Amino acid sequence: MKDTKPLILVDGSSYLFRAFHALPNLMSTKGANTGAIRGVISMIKKLMRDYADCHIAVVFDAKGPTFRNDMFPDYKANRAKMPDELREQIAPIHNIIRLMGLPLIVKEGVEADDVIGTLAKQASDAGQKVIISTGDKDMAQLVNEQVSLINTMTETTMDEEGVMEKFGVRPDQIIDYLALVGDTADNIPGVPKCGPKTAVKWLSANENLNGVMENADSVGGKVGGYLRESLHFLPLSYALAKIKLDVELEHQIEDFVHSEPDSEGLRELFAKYEFRQWVDELSGGEAGSETEQTVKGEYEIILTEDRFDYWLDQLQKVGLFAFDTETTSLDYMEAELVGISFAVEAGKAAYVPVAHVYEGAPEQLSREDVLKKIKPLLEDESLIKIGQKPKI
Repeated sequence: MKDTKPLILVDGSSYLFRAFHALPNLMSTKGANTGAIRGVISMIKKLMRDYADCHIAVVFDAKGPTFRNDMFPDYKANRAKMPDELREQIAPIHNIIRLMGLPLIVKEGVEADDVIGTLAKQASDAGQKVIISTGDKDMAQLVNEQVSLINTMTETTMDEEGVMEKFGVRPDQIIDYLALVGDTADNIPGVPKCGPKTAVKWLSANENLNGVMENADSVGGKVGGYLRESLHFLPLSYALAKIKLDVELEHQIEDFVHSEPDSEGLRELFAKYEFRQWVDELSGGEAGSETEQTVKGEYEIILTEDRFDYWLDQLQKVGLFAFDTETTSLDYMEAELVGISFAVEAGKAAYVPVAHVYEGAPEQLSREDVLKKIKPLLEDESLIKIGQKPKI
């Protein structure tokens, strides 16, 4: 790859789950679920605009177990089964991406992370800059002088300095860090009671996991006991968290050239799923129609305190707003809150996730803090609230 433009590697599986959980359950008039399709393709289209003329490849997880399941049968064992309404949208997403002219890779026996890691290493070894578009924290282990991450959900980028700022450790220490803290989403066991601060402290003093293990006897308190009890499985946790960098692939990075899109094929699928603004674009309409801009520009997922405070101020000022809750059950006796949404006018709304657990889930605000801050507004009788079956 001779040019100086970066190679863009898209973590399609991260896009898939984030789009499904972040957007409303959109459906066509014929009953087809379309929310994840719209979300994933919107993010890819934006990436193509932001990185015009760059080489872009999209990578998805394949069906079935991977080599990590052979290492540890309980790997990802606590994951809920993929909802049928999401599963049915995968094939259309893949088809649209191919019709857009983008290389799409699905490799059995490994995860998308491993394919991306392999491609990133190939490109960086060849002196090519790489940008990985993902929301997966595990990818931080791939960051180096040539490789950086971009999170399209929060519009943030992460280089070596950014990894250190976010996690408190260097990119080359991320695997050690993940092995110590564990990962509940992937069911990777860590050291009990070892949170991020403790892991950073240990790695700062001992450089890597081997150093921590060799000096385990010097760690006092209960957490020291937990560390010593965990020594037998920490190497396995490290192996599970480590992204594979030598996946055998059918294509090389030189093959990732954006071909001409199949406009007729795209028009047919966009019409089928009733993405009218995209049909208009293919017919010569202006890119980014009002409908598309509304979907992308006026709906926000709140992941930081600053944005939450901004929206609370907006709710206070308008004097009338709509709100709704996302819960784990329709039975109020069993339901647990996972998110809150509110709108101040038509086409201008926000969603605050507080307990979403899925592959690639972003870091979220504390449920307790969110409820504490929004409680005064909900109790303020001078503000008019509109909700579906709210308890007064």
